[in-house]
Amino acid sequence: MPQNAKAESGLDRVLRETKLDMPVIGMESEFNVWLDEVEINPEPYFQHPSTFIDGPLLKREKSSVQLPTGGAVYFDRGVIEVVTPVIELAPHCTARMVRNLWEQIGFVRDELTKWGDRTGHTVRLKAYSSHYNISHERMHDEKQLALLLTHLLPVPVMVAGANRRSTGVGVRPRGGRIEVTVDFTPDPGLMVATATLIVGIVRAVMEWPSYDLSMLKKLPIPVVAGVIPGKHTTRKGWLTKDFHYPRSPYTCDIDAPAWTDQFGRTMSLRAMAREVAWFFRKSIREFSDPFSFRLLFAVLEGRAPSLLDLPDRPLAYDDVGNLARWGMVIDELRQFDMTRRMERPEHCTIDEYLVMRAHERELHQAKAPKPRPGKLADLPPEALPLIPPPPPPVRVTRRTITRYLDRRSISLLDDRKRDRRRAADRRRRQYGIPFPDRRLTRSAYEQVFLKLVSGGKLRLGTDLYTPVGMKGWYHAVFRRESDGSETLITIDELRQRMGDWT
Repeated sequence: MPQNAKAESGLDRVLRETKLDMPVIGMESEFNVWLDEVEINPEPYFQHPSTFIDGPLLKREKSSVQLPTGGAVYFDRGVIEVVTPVIELAPHCTARMVRNLWEQIGFVRDELTKWGDRTGHTVRLKAYSSHYNISHERMHDEKQLALLLTHLLPVPVMVAGANRRSTGVGVRPRGGRIEVTVDFTPDPGLMVATATLIVGIVRAVMEWPSYDLSMLKKLPIPVVAGVIPGKHTTRKGWLTKDFHYPRSPYTCDIDAPAWTDQFGRTMSLRAMAREVAWFFRKSIREFSDPFSFRLLFAVLEGRAPSLLDLPDRPLAYDDVGNLARWGMVIDELRQFDMTRRMERPEHCTIDEYLVMRAHERELHQAKAPKPRPGKLADLPPEALPLIPPPPPPVRVTRRTITRYLDRRSISLLDDRKRDRRRAADRRRRQYGIPFPDRRLTRSAYEQVFLKLVSGGKLRLGTDLYTPVGMKGWYHAVFRRESDGSETLITIDELRQRMGDWT
């Protein structure tokens, strides 16, 4: 074996074995690229993100670069993917994570707009998917944990953040972390609510003594009876698609009591989602902020609209960064009125979509094996009420819906509104401001990554070191100014040296 190959394998081993001091979360989203209204593969066209991004960029592997906003962007299997840095688990961490993701989206969108102005092209980002990553300290039984979560997560996640054209919710074990794959949520507020739900449930289930599916008959957590997840389409893991259900949960009325859980109870999807979230409410609250916690349960209780209440997928899905940005409430939700059925938008093709999905269901049923004994479909209808039942549903009125949407449009502030509020804020000492304005602080790891891309230098003893790249998410590459030698420093070490930057 060549000497450089042995050195490389040793480096890979160091990178793989490094563990962070704190449990973390992170998020990534994928986008299809439409150039002059024609979908393209961005990698062969742009070759590298520096083609459309001006200014110095911190290098990562291959076509991946660290952005000035702290995250990263790269090309992956025909899409552009933006990624947040790792963010430690703490109160408000889900809002920090989603804000960080939208900052990466906003930066890439603005750079594409500038590139389009220079070259005479139009570029549109069409949302594809989002992946929520949660670290897992108990390395054993990761696959069983992922399978258990594939039964628990789909219904509450689809009500909180999916749309009429979503097709499934997946869970993948990734070696030290669990990755939940869902459709992109174009409304930032609903995305934070969805992240809050996912992180709260996953971290709570990680603490269970067993990840066996028999836990679902011991605890009062409803899941749709008879649903057996399939294999994930990418990498290892499981995916519950719309055709695994008796009927599509994404295109039905989520308030209709037409679903049977594993205990034989008949309920609506929204009620089922609410009961699941209520069971995990303490863990959800632990990592959320007050605003997103209230918004999540407002959606699950029918006091605020879900995207599944809309007649079709929002238009913002097709032009993320323009029709949807951090600080906005998308048009369809701002104009929503739950006291009457919304009219279908012009040129709506949802009927064609339903025909396509019905064909997918027929193909699945034709080759699906019969359920075997011991699967979730055969669980007996028995469970003990280990927690208090959820509170009675809140009566939905037009006033309550308007109140929630008005509060979101006021509180989801963007940078343009900050100056107008700054003087008034200084005069007020006590006031309740929900997320996510400037009072949502940065996580410790976020601050490390922002330092890395700031252009500053790190002083270690008498030497100055310049950051020149990243190895994965846990190591930064520094070059010593005195002799040009390079060294790896973990982000935990950098977190302890935040005062040593010049």
